[in-house]
Amino acid sequence: TRQSSSDASRDSAAAPAGARAVDVAMEDIKFDQTTLTVKTGETIDFRFTNTGQIPHDAFIGDAAAQMEHETEMAQMGNMSHSADEAAITVQPGAAGELAYTFTEPGTYEVGCHQPGHYGAGMKIEVTVE
Repeated sequence: TRQSSSDASRDSAAAPAGARAVDVAMEDIKFDQTTLTVKTGETIDFRFTNTGQIPHDAFIGDAAAQMEHETEMAQMGNMSHSADEAAITVQPGAAGELAYTFTEPGTYEVGCHQPGHYGAGMKIEVTVE
């Protein structure tokens, strides 16, 4: 599976066989869903579509990782992600995919860290059972 956005900052490989696809619309300062429950060891192929007018990103991690990433993004002044992060940036009108395997039970988040978005609640709470 290829990303349809050439501006996405992370290339995602094809989702593994058996991955569950979850479609997520990125609207202006919100995702179109706020919760998701997955099983430990399950791979989710997040398929993001940016229906808004501004870039959005999605960063996967626990609450502590989200806060650290929020600080890093604010300090960097640019919204690029390193290749080892579970993150993607999607430009307005574009789409992108990010596959992620939730290996440990607990609570994770998918957060947008464009300026002000995470603080405004642009996140999805993921419960891993």
